[in-house]
Amino acid sequence: MNLIFKAAQEISDFFDSQGWNFCIIGGLANQCRGEPRTTHDVDLTLLTGVGSEQYFAEKILASFNARIDGALEFSLKNRVLLIQSSNGIPLDISFGALPFEEEMISRASHFEFMKGVKLKICSAEDLFIMKAFASRPKDWIDAEGIEKRQKSSLDRIYIMKHLEILAELKEEPEIISKTKKILGMK
Repeated sequence: MNLIFKAAQEISDFFDSQGWNFCIIGGLANQCRGEPRTTHDVDLTLLTGVGSEQYFAEKILASFNARIDGALEFSLKNRVLLIQSSNGIPLDISFGALPFEEEMISRASHFEFMKGVKLKICSAEDLFIMKAFASRPKDWIDAEGIEKRQKSSLDRIYIMKHLEILAELKEEPEIISKTKKILGMK
């Protein structure tokens, strides 16, 4: 089994054993929802809400090694816990609390990458939203790949509803114009 998939399965199994709500985002999600590209880590969103992040971080750090000194403090400040799997693959865990993140996790579904590797992945629409929101050049390329692979099955109304709110929070209206261009909207 590929080391990335093994790492994703390990952290997913841990979260499932705790009864936690989460989904895989980032490069692994892009492999099944967009145009596949190489990834060297596993990105996840874990629904922690606001105020209980330390509980989740401490439970995770009791079972996984941190990648940086002061990982707990870093996670509480930045809402991202940087750990690694038992095989050394980087795991980036975002602490989710926004209504969008809660809905994203509830909409996630299992995707079988290969026999014996079935992982909970965010929807194509939610991945598109996160890529557009990140708004880095590689993320726009990924967003284009998601649109190309999903074509007419993408729920454009859902994407715009959430992205307009997020772009306003980020104060980057150009995210909306780029999104409309990729989605073929006026």
